[in-house]
Amino acid sequence: MAKEQGTKLIAQNKKARHDYHIETTWEAGLVLVGTEVKSLRQGRASLVDGFGEIDNGEAWLLQAHIPEYSQGTWTNHMSRRKRKLLLNRHEIDKIERKLMDKGYTLIPLSLYFKDGRAKVEIALAKGKKQFDKRHTLATQQANREKEAAVQRRLKGLKD
Repeated sequence: MAKEQGTKLIAQNKKARHDYHIETTWEAGLVLVGTEVKSLRQGRASLVDGFGEIDNGEAWLLQAHIPEYSQGTWTNHMSRRKRKLLLNRHEIDKIERKLMDKGYTLIPLSLYFKDGRAKVEIALAKGKKQFDKRHTLATQQANREKEAAVQRRLKGLKD
């Protein structure tokens, strides 16, 4: 069988970029059991409630939902179990130092296969306040209107 090439997106946490200021991102491997990999290959996962933590010098992904494999037997996995993240020691130490600061959290942004191996993109983030969210939405809306005006102008239409 030929080895897989490229990336295949499985799940994305779109709400995370709305709710948090993303500071730094890392790509981490995941320790998975067989039925989890089969379920992911079907494209079924959710990162909405997921978060990361550092426990005894190891990085963990919690509350990420990978549903049970439909053709699995008694060896099926639990859907919201604690999953180990594979990171280098200096990356774990850096994350742990930042998590000690007030307001920082570790969140998963996307889950994907890269060259046949399951990877998760995690981010060190700080929560946004309500007015920050409104400001971001207003900026995005203004940019959309500006782009639309430019396109109308290029087509020769009135503003």
